[in-house]
Amino acid sequence: MLAHPARIALLLIATLSLLGCSRSKAARHPDGYEVLSLRYEGNPGVVTVPELAADLGYLAPLELDYVGDNLTGGPHSIQAVATGDVDFGTSFNGAIVKLIASKAPLQAVVASYGTDGRNFQGSYVLEGSPIKSARDFVGKKVAMNTLGAHAEFALREYLRRGGLTSQESSQVSMIALPAANCELALREKQLDVAVLGTIHRDKALARGGLRRITSDYELFGGFNAGSIVMTKRFLAANPNTARKFVEGVGRAIDWAHSTPREQVIARFEQIIGRRGRNENTSIVKHWEGTGVVSPRGMLRDRDFQMWIAWLTKDGQLAPGAFAPRDAYTNEFQPAVAHR
Repeated sequence: MLAHPARIALLLIATLSLLGCSRSKAARHPDGYEVLSLRYEGNPGVVTVPELAADLGYLAPLELDYVGDNLTGGPHSIQAVATGDVDFGTSFNGAIVKLIASKAPLQAVVASYGTDGRNFQGSYVLEGSPIKSARDFVGKKVAMNTLGAHAEFALREYLRRGGLTSQESSQVSMIALPAANCELALREKQLDVAVLGTIHRDKALARGGLRRITSDYELFGGFNAGSIVMTKRFLAANPNTARKFVEGVGRAIDWAHSTPREQVIARFEQIIGRRGRNENTSIVKHWEGTGVVSPRGMLRDRDFQMWIAWLTKDGQLAPGAFAPRDAYTNEFQPAVAHR
């Protein structure tokens, strides 16, 4: 979805002045918040951190306005923010860097998910597969939930560390498949490798017959992998709303970290049952945490620098052209804002 960042940037320049003007010009409410409703996309069978924050009452009096499901991944989510279709979205930090570097007027404001010993994406093969190393990927088909995002960046780094040249890496076919379909396609031998993350990974491993080749945790250790973004226009026009939102999301992250897993899962099941989107709760039973490694989801240079370095090595960014603080701000974190 990030194949044409320049086209996206031009679209933004031409249209952002017309998008959401009535929202940005709305009179401030008596409680000080500029807007009380935030549009967003959800994920089927999943409770996002903002949805958890809303259910816990941490966003009140703000409300979330669900506009539909995001079925194509993080890059689509942040493009929807950039074009004004939603007020916030979440994506892998490398994709955020790439889009902002193309002049999209976005900023990451709080972490949304991360990688740790329980939450990671791994590349899996069938037990009998001859694939054992990076070089064995040449000429093979690899499926992941979306291209141009977390899974692709991690795989390309694995291939690079394995000594593959750019020409050899280009011979690895990467295919976008919905996460729920990757395991089935692998078992039916329609592809050679499937990239599986946390919940879908655990469900697949419970059925047996798979072997892991590598994971993002093995490559990079623990890190905040994705963030929630908003447009700079929205942040400038609605600072009090943005601060309340970031505070609420941060509190929800900390709540999930400090609450027994069984209680969190039970809360997720209740949320899914109440919202009436014709979903089931089978996925959330495998929840193992947010993976966010910093208190309140506060963002750090490292969360972006690792991907800036990768994009620079890959020739997609000029050396020194982009710094971590170009991608994010902690201005709306309460502890920072009130120092």
